[in-house]
Amino acid sequence: MEVFVAVTRRIAAAIEGQYGTEADSVVSLLEEAELRVFHRAASERIAAAVVILANGSVDKLLDAIRLMEIDWRDLLVGAELDDSDWPSRLDDLFGSN
Repeated sequence: MEVFVAVTRRIAAAIEGQYGTEADSVVSLLEEAELRVFHRAASERIAAAVVILANGSVDKLLDAIRLMEIDWRDLLVGAELDDSDWPSRLDDLFGSN
């Protein structure tokens, strides 16, 4: 069962590492987009997919958010989080919880 939270600590840490002083703005953009799409905070998997595809680029972040808004499943495919091993991939990329 997936847990739905705004942005988990490990995802927030990755955002801070990639965006520095702009991290709070990035988190806000992501949370606002999640609310528009899912009407609540999305799973860590969705937030991670956005961060993976964005890879520190604001333009790519906006593209990833647009992709989430169009079809979140394509977002998961693009970030290679669409298979059953996605929890292991998150641990590899962001560290274990």
